[in-house]
Amino acid sequence: MSKTIFITGASRGFGKLWAEAFLKRGDRVVATARNTDALNDLVAQYGDAILPVKLDVNNRADSLAAVAKAKEHFGTIDAIINNAGYGHFGTIEETTETEARNQIETNVFGLLWITQAILPVFRAQGHGHIIQVSSILGIVTLPLLGVYNASKWAVEGISETLAQEVKQFGINVSLVEPNGYSTDWGGSSAVQSEPIEVYDNLRQSFAETAQQDGFYGDPEATSEAILKLVDAQQPPLRLFLGKHTLPWAKQVYESRIAEWNEWDEVAVAAHGN
Repeated sequence: MSKTIFITGASRGFGKLWAEAFLKRGDRVVATARNTDALNDLVAQYGDAILPVKLDVNNRADSLAAVAKAKEHFGTIDAIINNAGYGHFGTIEETTETEARNQIETNVFGLLWITQAILPVFRAQGHGHIIQVSSILGIVTLPLLGVYNASKWAVEGISETLAQEVKQFGINVSLVEPNGYSTDWGGSSAVQSEPIEVYDNLRQSFAETAQQDGFYGDPEATSEAILKLVDAQQPPLRLFLGKHTLPWAKQVYESRIAEWNEWDEVAVAAHGN
């Protein structure tokens, strides 16, 4: 049975790839983008199965209206994929106030507005699946991506809380946590802070690591995982994408647990009774 999937940031990258994967198998897709012309090829190929909606997720009123339009058009929405977002590159010291606010506005508040918009729909239906595109950088960090890291950690906190709140309504929540992929995320869609020279060695080291063979995954290889996630009767709260994610997470969490254990005596004493 076909499903109706609502995808933000569908003009390129993961969003467009996943939109096409759903359309290919016969699902219906609500595809939002700031520039819907980027979706003309999908409209030409799939016709009425796709509803392009012009949307800047930073606008809460427009986000509410986009979800309402999708519900009115297709009658139901089975899953929503909060994919809209971008990467900001710059050390903490280099990041301007405007850059920091813009990153959080899109990656956190944009996702929050769409999430709030869909919840009454899913509650009325008695079912629905909210899929939040986070990142491995929502549970670990890299230098030069501090505010981006922060935005994804916020997404993790919002979504894990949400999962506990809405389970009673038959609503599932999943966090998708990819490692690096060869999308435009680090290219023209990214924002770069004005560099401070003292961090140039760190930038060089980062660039050399990213240039290693196999560092980035193939975006097209992710589509099957997303189809399986949407189809799952009991979807996971978290789904890694890519071969680097689990080993990296294990390494970081083992280090964290070791440090917490080392300082546990101090922590317990601080309880006071």
